[in-house]
Amino acid sequence: MSEKLYAYDPAEALDSPEAIAIFMSDAMETGDVAYIAKAMGVVAKARGMTELARETGLAREQLYKSLSEDGNPTLKTFLAVTRVLGLNLTLTAHAEPALECALAAEKC
Repeated sequence: MSEKLYAYDPAEALDSPEAIAIFMSDAMETGDVAYIAKAMGVVAKARGMTELARETGLAREQLYKSLSEDGNPTLKTFLAVTRVLGLNLTLTAHAEPALECALAAEKC
């Protein structure tokens, strides 16, 4: 017996600001530019690309291109999209491995 597979569209699960924030936070943690751009495209699709283009003042075609796996959105585009999506960017310092060991009183 073969299993029946169904198409899954992650955009359908992004139905709240909290879900979008978690989705994008996970993407950002990868550090993979292509993955982050693709994830932003999924969020844009969930929100509606035409609506997003209108609210950001960016061309819809530009958003499709920038927010694809092969895209490379400019910082201006990235910030415009995150602002419209109601997301805030927060930066934190990387913990130094030696400092982590010292704080944990462990030998590394």
